[in-house]
Amino acid sequence: MRQTVFVSKGVPQRAAELLKKQGYRVVRGTSAAREGRGAAAVLCLLTDKVDAKTMDAIGPQLKVISNMAAGTDNIDVAAAEKRGVSVANTPDVLTETVAEHAVGLLLVLSRRIVEGDWFVRKGKYKGWKPDLLLGQELRGKTLGIVGYGRIGCRTAEILQKGFGMKVVYHDIKGSGVHEACGAKKISLQELLEQSDAVSLHVPMLSSTRHLISKKELKAMKKTAYLVNTSRGPVVDEKALVASLERNEIAGAALDVFENEPRLAPGLAKLDNIVLTPHIASASKEARDAMAKLAAKNIIEVLENL
Repeated sequence: MRQTVFVSKGVPQRAAELLKKQGYRVVRGTSAAREGRGAAAVLCLLTDKVDAKTMDAIGPQLKVISNMAAGTDNIDVAAAEKRGVSVANTPDVLTETVAEHAVGLLLVLSRRIVEGDWFVRKGKYKGWKPDLLLGQELRGKTLGIVGYGRIGCRTAEILQKGFGMKVVYHDIKGSGVHEACGAKKISLQELLEQSDAVSLHVPMLSSTRHLISKKELKAMKKTAYLVNTSRGPVVDEKALVASLERNEIAGAALDVFENEPRLAPGLAKLDNIVLTPHIASASKEARDAMAKLAAKNIIEVLENL
């Protein structure tokens, strides 16, 4: 009897096709707990919560959960380990796309591009002025990367080589890829105090929840920018709204939110913030690669039992 793989409805068709080609029976749906009962594997999205209750509903034959995402914070990994279920994700393949988005957000902030767009659309543009929507150049400025793994390192590389920024980083891990990117490791406090732009690239852990809050925002320069393409709860949104309202920092750009898709009160009304709907990894190339890798993760586990 062919093994069944439950594939979340939003996963690109390419993943299902790859699984079918390998001989698996694919069931697509919106609820793994309901439609995935009896499945040997689950291919899910970061918006799908896979907890102990869901795993038990699927059944004891479940062997692997493959998350089409860079992280696994939507999966109860401890519960999976207890049940002998492997958990996989799709890092690496979205590195370039997310790094490019982080750089794009910083450029939009520093050159006030969104403000300029709306200025023109609202009919406020009456002609060139030397002091109209003045922004900041990036060359010679200091970039602070918090979480200097693959994405943080690539973001730093683009801004260092392409825009002439100096790079410092903070990461709880040691050397390796970090030093290879030519950046200096310093404490988080030093990074916040020294950086003209801070870009966040940490995973969602209990230790990173509200990593950036009132105290950290006050430590930043008044001329500094904050960019978050990691996970929403890393930034205390209420504290960020208050900081931006008081112009304690120059601006912020968020691709992720603390309580997605809801925003903290007042966030959307600010002029000094840029908001994108969790699309940092949303390139055709990345989505295709993520879907294929998520499917391959399942195949590798099931065929090596």
